[in-house]
Amino acid sequence: MLSDDVLYLPVSELGRRIHARKLSPVILAESYLARSERLNPQLNAYATLTRDLALEQAHAAEKEIGAGHYRGPLHGIPYAAKDLLAAKGYPTTWGAQPYANQTFDYDAAVIERLNRAGAVLIGKAAMIELAGGMGYRFASASLTGPAKNPWNEGCWTCGSSSGSGAIVSAALAAFAIGTETWGSIICPSGFCGISGLRPTFGRVSRHGAMALAYSLDKIGPMARAAEDCGLILSAIAGHDSRDRSSLSEAEARFEIASATPAPRLRVGRLTNAWKKCDPEIASAADDVFEALEKHVATIEDAELPAGPFDEAAGVIISVEGAAAFRDLIESGKVAELADPLGRVAGYVNEQISASDYMRAQQVREICQESINTLFDTFDVIAAPTLPVAASTLDTNLEKGLSFPDPVGAIGNLCGLPAISVPCGFTSQKLPIGIQFVARCGNERSVIAAANLYQQLTDWHTRRPPIS
Repeated sequence: MLSDDVLYLPVSELGRRIHARKLSPVILAESYLARSERLNPQLNAYATLTRDLALEQAHAAEKEIGAGHYRGPLHGIPYAAKDLLAAKGYPTTWGAQPYANQTFDYDAAVIERLNRAGAVLIGKAAMIELAGGMGYRFASASLTGPAKNPWNEGCWTCGSSSGSGAIVSAALAAFAIGTETWGSIICPSGFCGISGLRPTFGRVSRHGAMALAYSLDKIGPMARAAEDCGLILSAIAGHDSRDRSSLSEAEARFEIASATPAPRLRVGRLTNAWKKCDPEIASAADDVFEALEKHVATIEDAELPAGPFDEAAGVIISVEGAAAFRDLIESGKVAELADPLGRVAGYVNEQISASDYMRAQQVREICQESINTLFDTFDVIAAPTLPVAASTLDTNLEKGLSFPDPVGAIGNLCGLPAISVPCGFTSQKLPIGIQFVARCGNERSVIAAANLYQQLTDWHTRRPPIS
């Protein structure tokens, strides 16, 4: 089996070694599988391991590369897919007991694209039930139990891409695919000390993915480094006629080669991202801005537009979630969910009026106009990923992890791309993240900002105390 030093390498370096035939895709897959089988019982990171498929794909990749048919930087690279993405013939449980035995006879579009890139699927990542679509109060709101943070197993990884965060952080795979409706890529990336990219709405097809909120759901990569996220996005982005919200091919396509920074990035330091922020986290963010300003960026204070954007996002998610899971609610099977809030919230959400929903959509239009004006001044805006570090597994999330989130609300209402990367640790040795957000379609700048920061620091190379 390969050493931890190899398994913690970024996708870019693993790809270079595979291309040069210095690293066997088969041995790499076997090593990640062995590590996953050993550590998953203590982390609850996977819903299912796809060992047979992984080895089949790894052997095929090795044979193709040996014959000179190299598909690109993801060829032979093992990954995990969040368990709301259909994988042909394997359980796709959506993290919820009512769907524990659910399977599909096709692959999600994201998995199709990764298959074409030659990537190796080694498992389905655990997740919060229904991606939090019915609400939840506790980290245990999952068919597989609470996902545990590799930096401190008494802490959570955050939802709903909870398993994806743990898998990347603990080097159980080279990368993972997560999804976000509001915070579900950015939050686990921050809590787990990894790099996670939320793409522009419509850039990545959602065909074959569980729907939560049709006008907000997004799919994106979670990996060691910002550069990795760009490589993965290059493979999974593109138009798909099966997704009604898919951007045109010209708008959806993404090439990592084009993700080169401007001579000096214009970064807006958000002054109103969080009402309260842990002093250690605020200090770490100040260090980020100082490092960027010294070397590669112009930093100026910036303010998010004011408005009831948290409330509007909440209304839209609640209404669209109730519609997506109407059959579950009406059948009464919602009572099988693990979380007590999840068993009742759907009934409440069904009572939200059409006029309230339409008013929220009108607020969304105002938000989109206001945020576009801000990006006339800045390439990216930035703030701490979260104002707190990872919560404990027994935290009541409605009390201990509930606060206004204007960055997440505006970012998701407006379909903006964002990336979270690690920028330090608290005195309790828990990761701290910084997030960069840009105008729709401008993944180039968020990846460039994060990549430049990672060239100046080594936070993204740190490993949790797990072996």
